[in-house]
Order: sequence, then structure tokens, then C-alpha cells
Amino acid sequence: MQARTLAMITLSLLNLFSAGAGAAVVKFTPSRRLSPQPPAVAAHDAVRTAAVLPAADPAAARIPDASVLAGRLSALLAEPGGAKTNAVVIDAVTRRPLFQQRADEPATPASTTKLATSVAALAALGPEHRITTRVVRGTGGGIVLVGGGDPTLTARPARPDAGHPPYASLAGLAAQTAAALKGAGVRKARVDYDVSAYQGPPTAYGWKDNYLPDGELAPVSALTVDEGRVSPDDSGHDTRVADPPAAAAAQFAALLTRAGVAAEAGRVTRAPQGAAVLGQVRSPTVAALVEHLMTDSDNDVAEAMARQVAIRTGRPASFAGAAQAVGSVLAGLGVADGVTVNDGSGLSTRNAIAPIALARIVALAASPDRPGLRAAITGLPVAGFTGTLKSRYDVPQSRAGAGVVRAKTGTLAGVSTLAGLAVDADGRMLAFAFMAGDGKGAVDPGRLDRLAAAVASCGCG
Repeated sequence: MQARTLAMITLSLLNLFSAGAGAAVVKFTPSRRLSPQPPAVAAHDAVRTAAVLPAADPAAARIPDASVLAGRLSALLAEPGGAKTNAVVIDAVTRRPLFQQRADEPATPASTTKLATSVAALAALGPEHRITTRVVRGTGGGIVLVGGGDPTLTARPARPDAGHPPYASLAGLAAQTAAALKGAGVRKARVDYDVSAYQGPPTAYGWKDNYLPDGELAPVSALTVDEGRVSPDDSGHDTRVADPPAAAAAQFAALLTRAGVAAEAGRVTRAPQGAAVLGQVRSPTVAALVEHLMTDSDNDVAEAMARQVAIRTGRPASFAGAAQAVGSVLAGLGVADGVTVNDGSGLSTRNAIAPIALARIVALAASPDRPGLRAAITGLPVAGFTGTLKSRYDVPQSRAGAGVVRAKTGTLAGVSTLAGLAVDADGRMLAFAFMAGDGKGAVDPGRLDRLAAAVASCGCG
């Protein structure tokens, strides 16, 4: 068993899951390189294996005996002191339920909501879509900075060790704009800004009053630089600006001045129809953004993805329009039953998703028939190694899941959730969702890790 676990860790973290000729294999990694990549296996003491075994074929491996799996999970769920937990495990290939405990009962999903948001964004927009930020000619001698909804637009210099594809550069946009203006003999400009791509309030129903002051995310806007952080270079402080568009215009005016065009921040406006474009920059692909938001549970990017789905489907880019759009796209994919969302990030306590719905969304994204959804799987944190699971699965009770569980975490006051994939001891790919707590009492996320580890270590075929 130990050799199998270590070999599967090696397989998972080196991303060597591959499809044999004609085999229906779930590939964990798309053909193109996307960021962030899991760490090198050799750097971890947990891995002690001299050889790499062939990749498991989750379609050929034995399906677990449901009664045996139920015995393992029921024993853990019956432990005293645990919060009420809704749970499900399904076979990722056939989507047949193997274990259910209130699986159809919606619960607060917290950040596992990002699974629904990400799959909807990939399906509606396509993995190669990018968000554009533009500068166009304005009226009265002004120019207009037009926000497209890219929260990763950055004023920071590019860093080769950033661990993500290059973000759209505000300085690069200023350089383009300055060159165009100077070419036209313009040496002075007022920077107005257009945020009309998004509508509605900047916060969602069900968000707690402390979310913005604590820096959980910035007020949602179509124009934001560095996710609205006051000090983006200091990772220890996530304080956000009160008015991200105005702050973005002020930063852009300063960069434009440095580039040789004296500029000052102006007012919110609407760009004239058909105005000449002076410069534009584009975000990383939706696939890269989804991988990032899933691995690091980035609330700002998740809200942006939900709004982009609304724009693509012709709905208002508001919280209400985004919720409707995500639901509509999921319905088109056949996985909307049991899903009610109020935001894209999962911060809202008004979101409600059933465990069976989360498991079906995961299984759909993992299907070899849906390569366009693959970033929702490659973005899942690897247990014990990456993202929000990096410092978990390091105790004996859950260590069996390290490297072979990939899952999205979710945490709110009195709520803990975990949904993702595990390769069991027989090599079968299983999708699961565990949702604990009612928002009123303490919840132990380690209990969910033990459940996922029990799924991964089950040779129940």
C-alpha cells in the first residue's frame, strides 16, 4: 500500500496522467503549459520511491464496492463532536453515486462555489479568452481609461519568478498611450475612466461587513489595478482602496506623466462610441486565471469570471446577472440541479449547493470529453503540496491523501467544505464533496481531509 501511495504521489505531482490509445483516461493536465505548476516531487521528504509506475486508467480500474466505502466513511462521520456533514462520493467516469449522506441537501458551499464559477467561465468564454483594458480618445481634450473587468491588471513590474503568466501591465498601457499622444503632438491629458462594463452594487448580499476592511477582496469594479491593494508589494497586508477605479485612473495618470505626457486623473465617464484606441493590454487567458483562482482561492478573480460570463451571455454584469448567467451555463452543461449562487467567490452566505451537484461539476470538468474545462481540475490544490491544501494532509490520519487528492477548499465562519478528485488504491478516479457546519459552531477542516484520505486509500474494489 505504501509503495502504491508514493508512486501515485509521484504520478500526480509530475502530471504524468496520460491517455493510452483509445483509453478513456482523465488527464489532470492540459497539453499546454499553465501556471501554477505543482512543485518538484524530489524536493519533498514524503516521497521515497525509486520508480514511477504506469499511469492509472480510471476507466479500467475497478469501481469501489459501495458498501465497503460506506463503512469506512460512516465510521469517520460518526465520530463524536463533529459538525453536521453532507457528503457524497461518485465514480468520476460513470458518475454513479457510491456514498451519500444528505447528498441532495444544499449547504453553504463557501469557496467551493468557485468550482461552479470556473466551469461556467471556461464553458461560456473558452479557455483562451482574454480580458482587454483600453485607452481611447475622450472629449474636451481628455482620454478615457476603459475597464474591461481584469482585476489582475498590474502597476508592478514583471517578475520572472511570479509563478503565473504575465499580467496585463498598466505601465505598458501608459507607454502605448504616451507614444500615440506624442505622435499626435499632444503633451497634456486628463485621464477620465469608464467602468460601465459592470453594473449594480460593488458588494453582494450575504457578504459580511468586515470582508472589505479585512481585505478579503476589493469592491467589485470593471476597473481595478492589483486587485485594489493599497500595498501590492507587501503580501502581508491586503488592505484595499475604497474606490478602485479612481485609484486606477490616478495610477495611470502618474505613469503617463512619467512617460512624457503631463496627466491628471479626471472623472468617471462613458467612452465615446467608436473612439480611436490609443492603447490596449490583455489579461492572461481564462484558463490561467481559473487555475490561479482555484489554487489560491482568489475572490477578486472569481467575481471577475462570474461577471465575464454575464457579459458573454448578454446579461447585466451585476451580481444578480452573473448568478443567472452561471446558472444558465451550468444548466446547458447538465449540472445546474442543486446549485443556487449569489456571487462568484463563495463569500455570500446566501449561496446553497448540494454535495451531489459539486461532485457532478468536478466529474464533468475531469471528463476527457470536455478538454475546455480542464483548467478547473489542474487548478485544484494538490493535497499537502499546493495552494490552500499546501499545509494540510501532514498528519497520520490524513497523510494517505497527500498527492492523490486534488480539491477545492471552502471556509466561512462555522462552515468548512472540500470538493474534488481522488485516485483510490485500485486506480479508480472518484469525485467527492464534503460540506460541514451550519454557520453556528466550530468546524474541523481536518475531518474533511480524513474523509478524502479514506476515499483515496480505499482498495474497495
